[in-house]
Amino acid sequence: MKSAFAQILNARPDPLAVLQTTAYVVENARAVRIDHRAVAHAADTLAAQHVEPPAWNYARHYHDGAERTVNYLFLLDTLNFCFWGKPRWKIEYRGETLDGYWALAAALKRAVEKNSQVVDAAFMARLTPQELADILRGTGTTPLFVERWRNVRELGATLTNCWNGNAARFVECAAHDAPRLARMLAENFASFNDVAIYDNRPVYFFKRAQILVSDLWGAFDHQDWGTFDNLETLTAFADYKLPQILRAWGILKYAPALARKVDAQIELAAGSRAEIEIRAATLWAVEFLRAAINAQGRNLWSVQVDWILWQASQGKFAGMKPYHRVRTIYY
Repeated sequence: MKSAFAQILNARPDPLAVLQTTAYVVENARAVRIDHRAVAHAADTLAAQHVEPPAWNYARHYHDGAERTVNYLFLLDTLNFCFWGKPRWKIEYRGETLDGYWALAAALKRAVEKNSQVVDAAFMARLTPQELADILRGTGTTPLFVERWRNVRELGATLTNCWNGNAARFVECAAHDAPRLARMLAENFASFNDVAIYDNRPVYFFKRAQILVSDLWGAFDHQDWGTFDNLETLTAFADYKLPQILRAWGILKYAPALARKVDAQIELAAGSRAEIEIRAATLWAVEFLRAAINAQGRNLWSVQVDWILWQASQGKFAGMKPYHRVRTIYY
């Protein structure tokens, strides 16, 4: 293994084997590479500007400080994937027009405010397509609607049958161990089991499983069900917005054929070599960026660097090209 990867792996635990398995991908990638000079430049800029991770947005997320919030977050991240499409799905909430992730968060909050039972496991287990359509009502098209409905039913049925309908009890069984909770999610819910195959090797991403853990941490302000002893062991969350901002900053470089396809907004096949390389390179770019920032006296975790990058990706600026498009339930 090349020294740059070995240094990271030797410096921090990798209990989910995400970094270990994605390192092989990055080392053998044909279509994506990481520009380490651009990593250093971005680290210098972020450190000089003292950029901080964004705070949890309570205005758009439901939060009652109790177990119902845990169920809400489980539902939120069960549906947290694939927001692109035309016409773009949007909702109106308290005077705001929202799309993407923020539309989902607010739509679920709106639904809970109208009927608190929508986040009860028993309700989710018997959810009808029409009920989900009402929860997500807005304008435009909700991508992968049937898959979303199936995911919610799986969430509700598993919580009902195995955890007395209580997501908080599920979280408590992880005993404040962040990667253990992520692993439990992947093992108990098929929709969270985000694993790809590359050169006949398993590659672990666990994007939504890890993001649910971090959302608990953020929503509960590191207390109660958001208390974890080792959140720093989680990786970034390999989606389509992070590689977009990393490419805009020159950190990710695509081979010409891949760049043309992404820029023309041509869909990549889920599980294809190019898709896996983009996701793996995204995770390792964040690791190198985190290490470079921390070398300048900061102490950011990969989760926090992810949040900084995701917030930056929401803006529009010169050099921002389209994100890669894949129809998948995993991000």
